[in-house]
Amino acid sequence: MDRVCVIGAGSSGIAACQVLSARGIEYDCYETGSEVGGNWRYLNDNGMSSAYRSLHINTSRQMMEFKSFPMPAHLPAYPSHFQIAEYFDDFVKHHGFRDRIQFRTEVVSVSVAPDGYSVTTRDRDTRSEVTSSYRSVIVANGHHWSPRMPEPTFPGSFDGEELHAHFYKTPERFVDKKVLVLGIGNSACDIAVESSRVASRTCLAMRRGAHIMPKYLFGMPTDHLTTSPLARFAPAWLQALTLRAMLRLARGKLSSYGLPEPSHGILAAHPTVSDDLLTRLGHGDITVKPNIARLDGSGVVFSDGSREDFDVIVYCTGYKVDFPFLDSGEFSAVSSADNEVSLYRRVVDPGHPGLYFLGLIQPLGAIMPLAEAQAEWIADLVSGRAVLPSVAEMKAEITGYRESLRSRYVKSKRHTLEVDFLGYLRELAQERRAGAARR
Repeated sequence: MDRVCVIGAGSSGIAACQVLSARGIEYDCYETGSEVGGNWRYLNDNGMSSAYRSLHINTSRQMMEFKSFPMPAHLPAYPSHFQIAEYFDDFVKHHGFRDRIQFRTEVVSVSVAPDGYSVTTRDRDTRSEVTSSYRSVIVANGHHWSPRMPEPTFPGSFDGEELHAHFYKTPERFVDKKVLVLGIGNSACDIAVESSRVASRTCLAMRRGAHIMPKYLFGMPTDHLTTSPLARFAPAWLQALTLRAMLRLARGKLSSYGLPEPSHGILAAHPTVSDDLLTRLGHGDITVKPNIARLDGSGVVFSDGSREDFDVIVYCTGYKVDFPFLDSGEFSAVSSADNEVSLYRRVVDPGHPGLYFLGLIQPLGAIMPLAEAQAEWIADLVSGRAVLPSVAEMKAEITGYRESLRSRYVKSKRHTLEVDFLGYLRELAQERRAGAARR
């Protein structure tokens, strides 16, 4: 009963395993696939990876690496998913806990038990099921694996192929076709760029403009700015003003490339990082379109009234926060259709002691170091080194967090899990100190 259940062996799950192992806390880790790495394992046989063949990280390796195991210096600033998956393999080998992970084992259900939780697992090969009891459960199954199609759906019907970005792997399917990519996030830009190299025509449609960030500014990875003295000490308005000035100097106005100028502030939405998009736009290889108004048989009618025929539509419309092993009625804190979750410090469900969510955040920076810090706090709670505040205090913090999101970010399902990299690290460190003082 004192063992901890860890669900998932992706980047967050292995962070939990490493911390629990280092603390001497007994645990079982269940992974649906045959290897660690989750979303970063290309063609992962767990069926959940959204990685495409050409994918590289959008946060530099120095920002992405685990504190307990830095990335090798010989890796490029922005490694490929193949290199990231190898790094995760080396991380597990270095810390020596691979034998603690039960591969090809899916978690079927988690339910409340008298002294903790009952967890039912299923062996994917034998289909046999086992139910075990745990005092605590760490949910680390990720939030970029359950595709969200446009909501509401567009009126009309389309005669061609429709797919979500989750299922895109290589551009060969677009050869000599007319392709429409919907979205302006990282995946949309990458897919549009790849399509434009092989398709007869590529259009990129979007509801609103976005701030396009290059991977490098003044010879350094752009995300290093998130840990610069400016990010550490300057107020948000000054950070935004400075970043806007640097981007204007580096790439000019987005409207010069045919993109709509964003109507929101530069730090009011999750950034889109692309070095290639603006070049392809400048070459005329990608045509910018407004949002889809309706599907029209062989083509699409856009919100400006224009119409164009297409063979393929790729919906880069994000992902649902999904926990199929949790009953939505019982665990309502994380069952919102709008991706709204009610977790104290983005980790703890106030209504279910011992239930923790790891990596369920969308940082302005990389998740991995933050998941590592979350795991340290969870280990404090599990081992009794720290104590949570009252339920009323936790709910008040959750309310304040939601209000801060609404006041800062564009209203969308994409911005319900946002945290600032440095600010959140400080928040967790402060919470660990406060939790130790509550003992």
